[in-house]
Amino acid sequence: SQQNSKNAQGLVGLRNLGNTCFMNSILQCLSNTHDLRDYCLRNCHRGDLGGNCRAKAALMEEFAKLTQTLWTSASNEAISPSDFKTQIQKYAPRFMGYNQQDAQEFLRFLLDGLHNEVNRVTVRPRGPAEDLDHLPDDEKGKRMWSRYIEREDSKVVDLFVGQLKSSLTCNECGFCSTVFDPFWDLSLPIPKKSSGEVSLIDCIRLFTKEDVLDGDEKPVCVCFLFRLIVMINCVFLTLFDLLQLKWADSGGNSVFLSAANAVYSLYAVSNHSGTTLGGHYTAYCRNPALGEWYSYNDSRVSPMSSSQVRSSDAYVLFYELATSSRM
Repeated sequence: SQQNSKNAQGLVGLRNLGNTCFMNSILQCLSNTHDLRDYCLRNCHRGDLGGNCRAKAALMEEFAKLTQTLWTSASNEAISPSDFKTQIQKYAPRFMGYNQQDAQEFLRFLLDGLHNEVNRVTVRPRGPAEDLDHLPDDEKGKRMWSRYIEREDSKVVDLFVGQLKSSLTCNECGFCSTVFDPFWDLSLPIPKKSSGEVSLIDCIRLFTKEDVLDGDEKPVCVCFLFRLIVMINCVFLTLFDLLQLKWADSGGNSVFLSAANAVYSLYAVSNHSGTTLGGHYTAYCRNPALGEWYSYNDSRVSPMSSSQVRSSDAYVLFYELATSSRM
């Protein structure tokens, strides 16, 4: 039937096991992450287990199994993620019980657990790290990324990890020290505006603006004098396909980042309504097979228009690099 064919397109709800809406929201966002979904549907994770047998990769196995069920179920019934919950709480005991949890925190623990089980690196390199301070920034960034991949290399890293460039410049001697660090997500500050309307670009600009470090934050320059240091944060966006950003109303479902000359399209949102002490999580996801937006509220899945995606409840945003084949 038409209903069954829709269910085979990932439009299946997840039962709330007792305040597990935070988990259901993130699972639906990840289920609608195109390349991660295909990775699970094709059982590619089993080829990446390395030295891990399936018993030692129980979290990845349960996540893949749940994703496969969401995309192949021929029933109208919502799915119980109880087997998956059993595994995630073994990996991260903080998720035991049925208390409300933070969705972004859950996402980080889940991605970390999945990555560790399918890390393609079985033997990490030994020996002192090469001194890269003498290299130009572009080359230094590439070398530091290669150094990271020598230790942490998985499909999860391919999709979710980026590189952040931070520079410290001494106002007195002009010496500039640059470092490149991997990041799994960006928590953006929200600027205060008299109009009350804040865009995602406003948040990115505040995140990347120069800051003067003084007082307890003031570092010691190589000129051996205590000076004011300017910190410049630049987002390095060329080494990953996926961004998740804490949301402020962006005014649209795509954002143009001129620093990387790339367009990233919003495809999933984890929403939180209520207060910091409690509330409810839902998800808005653009189905990668159908290209349409749907609302996921635990067991209930319903179609929605793209104009409804903009919401003050949006908490964690998932962006993917827009390519010609997906535009």
